[in-house]
Amino acid sequence: MEVYSKPSTAMTAAAHKTASATDEPAPVEAAPQSEAARVAAALRRAIVRCELEPGDLLSEADVSRRYGVSRQPVREAFIRLVVAQLVEVRPKSGTRVRPIEVDVIHTARFVRDAVEVEVVRRIAERGPTREEIAELKGMIADQKACEDASRFLDLDEAFHRALARMADAAEAWAMIDTVKAQMDRVRYLSMEEFHRRKLIGQHSAIITGLGKGDADQAVAAMRTHLSEIVRSLTVIEERHPQLFIQDLSGRPKRRPRNPSNGRTP
Repeated sequence: MEVYSKPSTAMTAAAHKTASATDEPAPVEAAPQSEAARVAAALRRAIVRCELEPGDLLSEADVSRRYGVSRQPVREAFIRLVVAQLVEVRPKSGTRVRPIEVDVIHTARFVRDAVEVEVVRRIAERGPTREEIAELKGMIADQKACEDASRFLDLDEAFHRALARMADAAEAWAMIDTVKAQMDRVRYLSMEEFHRRKLIGQHSAIITGLGKGDADQAVAAMRTHLSEIVRSLTVIEERHPQLFIQDLSGRPKRRPRNPSNGRTP
């Protein structure tokens, strides 16, 4: 299946633009990734970090060459991204990056709340070990030392993934990871320095509740933390309207592209 017949200027420019980000080592995985998983993870990272924007066209041929794989893993990667609601396949139009949808983000936040509240409740009720608290505090130290928004998002992910593991709910986190893909785009855009400090404070409050074995305190801290996306969403939509659905056709409002490179200035 050919997704489209002619490589897009946007995809070609984006491929060069994303080289530094997607060539960096990905976070360590428990097991080797399949080719499809590797490609899907790299494209997801580029979309979440807005290196690929709504409407950008993804070519099977371009992506295949970019990551040194055949087209079959690329097709499988596209399917994963469709499930994560990051891309859409349109007849005669090809595979394009989807705009951010506010309703999808609220749904993802609801799912995260349901799962992660129970995660911290479970840890607090059985009592975390000293080693677990030390591990979480070590993550806080890494977050405080981090000055890069992209890296901080990875550290934030690691913190929540560690909580799920400590609650014997790693599979539940894997399910959340797919649901929250669009939410991650807003999270990344909100990672300015002040906001990072605020998130670190919220993470510390969660650890405090866990350390006391106080389930109610840990749950309240997690709820406060997860509601942060609601406060960020309106601000991000106002700052970056071109990334969101704006009209009845489902197309985002776009800024004029720079004719010199095909990308948004």
